[in-house]
Amino acid sequence: MRACVWGCRGSLATPGADTVRYGGNTSCVAVQLESGEFLVLDAGTGMRPLGVELMRDLPAEIHVLLTHLHLDHLQGLGFFRPLFEAGTTVHVWGPPSPVQSLAERIARYLSPPLFPVRLGDIPATVVFHDAPHDVTIGSATLRASSVAHQGPTVGYRIEESGRALAYLPDHEPSLGVRLDDQPPSWISGHDLAQGADVLFHDAQYGDDEYPTHVGWGHSSVDHVIGFARKTAVGTLVLFHHDPYHTDEQLEVLLTDARRRWDGDVDRVRLAREGMVVDLDATGVRISA
Repeated sequence: MRACVWGCRGSLATPGADTVRYGGNTSCVAVQLESGEFLVLDAGTGMRPLGVELMRDLPAEIHVLLTHLHLDHLQGLGFFRPLFEAGTTVHVWGPPSPVQSLAERIARYLSPPLFPVRLGDIPATVVFHDAPHDVTIGSATLRASSVAHQGPTVGYRIEESGRALAYLPDHEPSLGVRLDDQPPSWISGHDLAQGADVLFHDAQYGDDEYPTHVGWGHSSVDHVIGFARKTAVGTLVLFHHDPYHTDEQLEVLLTDARRRWDGDVDRVRLAREGMVVDLDATGVRISA
């Protein structure tokens, strides 16, 4: 599979000179499977340029995998050009709720007064699914399970040809606990990340910032390194960058994370727009 980062900022899009190196668009990662299927992890503002690119060779089917429905992970959906192409089928997967269906919840955004076009007026065929525990899409197995964040939230694991990519962009596994003291079954997201070749994980706060953001649903550098160590991942990609962090501040966090990492420090990366991750039988390759 090949994963490409189209957005990795958290909470709010932040275009400008201070964020040009790693990007200001919010969460969106495109995944192309060996069998040709096209997956999109989250629908942040990075989904707009992704949609423009896809129009060059539009897939007949696209699977959009939403971790949750906070606007920084949903706002790009209404600007995703394939949705406005009749004949395209877009499958939208997201966290289940006992109160409203996924379609009803998304329609609250895709309707006036928040958006000028109603969900029911979109030309493409849109099919909604509750995020599954396990499902096969093309040559890959997809798993979703609930993780610790504000509101119904899931993370995803994609397995193909013996390789695994885990995606947990909004996650606070250390809320009220020390990860080192917990058995795996008690750690949020452990089942998704365990042994993954590549883990995209929330790393929004520096350790000095986290105490004033406890319970907000995000991780500090210390927490993400502890989680990656506990789950024995191969490569860690720091994701969901704070909207107040400049490129230089992100690189300070990267240095701190690498200092705590056991092993090859090149296995800890900062997500950046345009980053490409290839996973296949020969291994893992990352280019930016």
